[in-house]
Amino acid sequence: MGNNNNSKSLETWIWDAACAIRGAQDAPKYKDFILPLIFTKRLCDVFDDEVQRIADKIGSKEKAYKLIEKDRKLIRFYIPFRPENIEDSTWSVIRKLSTKIGEELTNKLRDIARENPRLQGIIDRVDFNATTHGQRDIDDDKLSNLIEEISKKRLGLKDVEPDIIGRSYEYLIRKFAEGGGQSAGEFYTPKEVGMIIARILDPEPGMEVYDPCCGSAGLLIKCQLVLQDKMHLRSKQKYAPLKLFGQEYIGTTWAMANMNMVIHDMEGLIEIGDTMNNPKFRERNKLKKFDLVTANPMWNQDNFNQSTYENDELERFPAGFPPNGTADWGWVQHILASLKDDGRAGIVLDTGAVSRGSGNQMTNREKEIRKWFVEQDLIEGVLYLPENLFYNTSAPGIVLFLNKKKDKSKKNKILLINASKEFQKGQPKNFIPEENQNKIVDAYLNWKEIEKFSKVIDKDEIVKNDYNLSPTRYIHTAEEETYRPIGEILEDLRELEQEQKEIDGELKEIFRKLGF
Repeated sequence: MGNNNNSKSLETWIWDAACAIRGAQDAPKYKDFILPLIFTKRLCDVFDDEVQRIADKIGSKEKAYKLIEKDRKLIRFYIPFRPENIEDSTWSVIRKLSTKIGEELTNKLRDIARENPRLQGIIDRVDFNATTHGQRDIDDDKLSNLIEEISKKRLGLKDVEPDIIGRSYEYLIRKFAEGGGQSAGEFYTPKEVGMIIARILDPEPGMEVYDPCCGSAGLLIKCQLVLQDKMHLRSKQKYAPLKLFGQEYIGTTWAMANMNMVIHDMEGLIEIGDTMNNPKFRERNKLKKFDLVTANPMWNQDNFNQSTYENDELERFPAGFPPNGTADWGWVQHILASLKDDGRAGIVLDTGAVSRGSGNQMTNREKEIRKWFVEQDLIEGVLYLPENLFYNTSAPGIVLFLNKKKDKSKKNKILLINASKEFQKGQPKNFIPEENQNKIVDAYLNWKEIEKFSKVIDKDEIVKNDYNLSPTRYIHTAEEETYRPIGEILEDLRELEQEQKEIDGELKEIFRKLGF
């Protein structure tokens, strides 16, 4: 099994397994079947390794099974079925299913969940026998092909490192995002964006890290990976890992997040539910506070009623309520309220979030909220990303960094980075190569000013620009005169339309009063 350690071949194998059902075109539709199966294969193979380890110590597999039955704490996850031949793998029980495969497989996964409270609702939520309009979603033949494909590689402790299988699992999630169209960005943030945020937040051992809309938990996992790299350099053998906390609204995505954590061998608590209306992490009826928050909320979410803000009992919205069309600054305020007194956050938002409303005469709720954040000196930096990185939009996006306790040298100053040129073209999306990631992180951590790239602005300049915090406003790259990102132009047009509506409304009101 020498090729098992080759992460590339593992990724290719996983994608081939996904395509075994219906070809690459349709693979994303089947992610809810494929991810739990690969996860289960890992659980079965690790279980076999743990049984073997105990058997080596006490003499036989039979004795090892008996011991495990008595004390389940000897192993991570207990698998409750056995092959007829004790020398066969536990997974072979699944591989040998031949009739009613969908039904039997569903039952097997439910059996595993019943024995392992941590997996309840995670691997037993999928019905492999499900039908739509009387037609099986995935028929037994296809399921049999998929099981056969997954059987080709062993995923035990000696075969793959947690970070390799973790990387491959993330690769699969990314491949599903590529084909998943509009909904994809809800569960996947490009890896390099996650790494940049994690490196800038620079977590220390034992910190509590939170993501209020965690998708597949990729951003939380990146924070732990960055900490591992750092401790590796310090060559510390033992250190406290991060305590990871996330909340996710969509059931299948919540399950994906939990599997992703386990496969990465990380501990964390992922809750299910609507964070805006019912945040799950509380202490003594108040919001729980964290050291760090990393998040990529859905941009310009327009499905929050004003009542969400008005009826909030947790004092989350001191800067005012965002308008109906976009919850961006609602999320930012929830995140601020979830930070400890010296807490910091990195939040991915639509570019318009840092500029909408600036420079126009009308009052604008988002501008008023930004003004409050600037006056309270809570914003440490804004990073403008290249366009076409994200799977559900070609718009560039920004990362807003909050710091509740800035150093003296950074008081009433904000670091802006315009990284719009720091990308390489890719298929189907652009990406930020490693040296460009390093350039961004280095400039941020050292507050470096680099021409056409980064600049420190102070509060007076922000006020002068009517609280516009977009890096493109202050840092012009060479072609700026002839070229502006389409997303930005559309954003401006949308603002002008909105202004026009408001002015029309006011004029109508004036004419009405004058009796016209």
